[in-house]
Amino acid sequence: MPSITHEALVLLFRNRPELAPELLRDVLGVSLPVYAEARVEAADLSEVNPAEYRADLVVLLVEGKPVLAIVVEVQLQKDARKAFTWPVYVTGLRARFECAACLLVVTPSEGVADWARASLEIGPGSRVVPFVVGPKAIPLVLDVQAAKRDPELAVLSIMAHGKDEFGPQIALAALSAAVGLDEERALLYSDVIMASLSEATRIAMEELMASGNYEYQSDFAKSHQAKGRSEGRSEGRSEGRLEGRSEGRSEGRLEGEALSIIKFLEARGLKVSEAQRARIVTCTDAETLDAWTRKSATTASLEALFEA
Repeated sequence: MPSITHEALVLLFRNRPELAPELLRDVLGVSLPVYAEARVEAADLSEVNPAEYRADLVVLLVEGKPVLAIVVEVQLQKDARKAFTWPVYVTGLRARFECAACLLVVTPSEGVADWARASLEIGPGSRVVPFVVGPKAIPLVLDVQAAKRDPELAVLSIMAHGKDEFGPQIALAALSAAVGLDEERALLYSDVIMASLSEATRIAMEELMASGNYEYQSDFAKSHQAKGRSEGRSEGRSEGRLEGRSEGRSEGRLEGEALSIIKFLEARGLKVSEAQRARIVTCTDAETLDAWTRKSATTASLEALFEA
């Protein structure tokens, strides 16, 4: 049975077919034919045994007629059987659409990526060479505007780098990008983003989301919280958040926001001294706390955080 990670990755390409040629062109440097449309096609690649020969996704590039068929395969672990089925996918698509075809393997594991890059020998003089995108090849989407232009790439970025030092910044960009999406996609992507973070960063991120200082604190984010996706938090803390939102810049909310900033900085691996901790916790200026909250995702040091 496909895992949640597998299904989430497939959905990224299904929701945005342009992501497949984008990775081939921009990440792997593949020269693509001119095309006007990228669309998802049926993934059954054999009339004899479709259960055995079914790709994860097929993206067809069209310029009046098919010009390139891309088999997208999400691979979470090594599978020797793929050496026999992947060539079938490529040759089957080439025959169906009478155009060039290629294989794009996407994996969150660098070890699996190394394995998948091996040339698949069909016979003397015949072979299929997969194009492979592993976590090292997936770009860091740190800018909010870039994430909004390509939400699926932003989610792919957090899945690859969520536990790295840039995880919090990628997560903020990806969550902000989800705001303009329909509720189903927004909630799905939000879940995937949070699941891709380390435990400490996830908790700190939820604290920041609850503070209401980020633009993704929209209706979808509130419903996300209302549906219990922040379970395990104490009732008192939840009541404190509700009280803070209802009373605006109340003392309780400011204190909670200050503590969230400290937790988030520590989750990013930044050491907060006692003096710096006291400065943050005792701050009662709402605008200053808002500024620190936003800078906490990207600052390289506590000194930089406090700079005007």
